[in-house]
Amino acid sequence: MDRQTFEAELRREGYDVLTSTTAAAKVNPEHSHPFDVKALVLKGAITLTWNGRSQTFKPGETFGMPRGCRHFESYGPAGAVLLLGRRM
Repeated sequence: MDRQTFEAELRREGYDVLTSTTAAAKVNPEHSHPFDVKALVLKGAITLTWNGRSQTFKPGETFGMPRGCRHFESYGPAGAVLLLGRRM
């Protein structure tokens, strides 16, 4: 998916839109967010682990996660840049 289309979709669905940059390798231990998340990977990759499974998302790929979903996040050596939508 392209950035403009995804951003327009986020805004239409009531998400706040921001860009999140993780510059290098990083692991966020298990946690959850108090908001719904939808994201488009612009650069690098992010691996999410939830419900006993892991999936890696690369540029052009999207993912979503409902508020309260327990998960781990990991970023490779190049980090990642995400177009991120948050909705309370």
